[in-house]
Amino acid sequence: MKKTILITGCSSGIGYDTAKFLHSRGYDVYATARSDADVARLLGEGLNAYKLDVTNKEEIASVLKQIIKDGKELYALFNNAGYGQPGAVEDITTDVLKEQFETNFFGLHEVTYQALKIMRHQGYGRIIQHSSVLGIISLRFRGAYNASKYAIEGLSDTLRLELMGSDIYVSTINTGPVRSDFRQNAIKMFEKNVDADSSIYKDEYKAKVLKRKESKDDGVFTKDSDVVIANILHALESKTPRPRYYNTKATYLLGFFKRVLSTTLLDKILMKI
Repeated sequence: MKKTILITGCSSGIGYDTAKFLHSRGYDVYATARSDADVARLLGEGLNAYKLDVTNKEEIASVLKQIIKDGKELYALFNNAGYGQPGAVEDITTDVLKEQFETNFFGLHEVTYQALKIMRHQGYGRIIQHSSVLGIISLRFRGAYNASKYAIEGLSDTLRLELMGSDIYVSTINTGPVRSDFRQNAIKMFEKNVDADSSIYKDEYKAKVLKRKESKDDGVFTKDSDVVIANILHALESKTPRPRYYNTKATYLLGFFKRVLSTTLLDKILMKI
């Protein structure tokens, strides 16, 4: 019997690549995206696709009900949906911060909350939460995104402890720089929500944030999505999935620095990134 997995945020990037890979490997993939156009494209590519905005409780419930209606059990959930909101903390309004959390954190929790009811009933399951290297360390002008990913870390660590012995496993994926549309989408959110011209960081925004608009590659640390997919596959198929998976050398390096360096010394290093 095919193993069923629900994946959020499949319009592009890691979510899309993971859905395609697992489908080719024989998984029963329920790929979801926010827009009707993306769902239609996924369907046209042979995927089982549904409209799901993680900020919409009814759409989440609808897709989960469809899985049960189809006579399936929910083997796994990959909470992948999310976006980046660049900008200095003092340039991010509370409303913009709330929007970041609605998708990256509260949306992730709502999907998890609803999926857990199914997994508890069937007695098993795997939950993979997509965090980031920025859920481990913080960088300037990433405050909103950092905060949302740090929140995922705390929620997932707690949930993992609460589910011990239940045969429901929680794994957190800490992804570093991976080639996708993430950076371009983040720039769009920056231009939408940050008044860069009125900011004390105006010049730095131009030099460190907006220049990424034309950039397609961050250099030697940037990898393709296969490094993430390999860890997702392990989390799905290992008898004992790891509680945490690091992706890319950047994550390993910064994670190591976080463990062994003083905060003052780590800050000096992070100021140069």
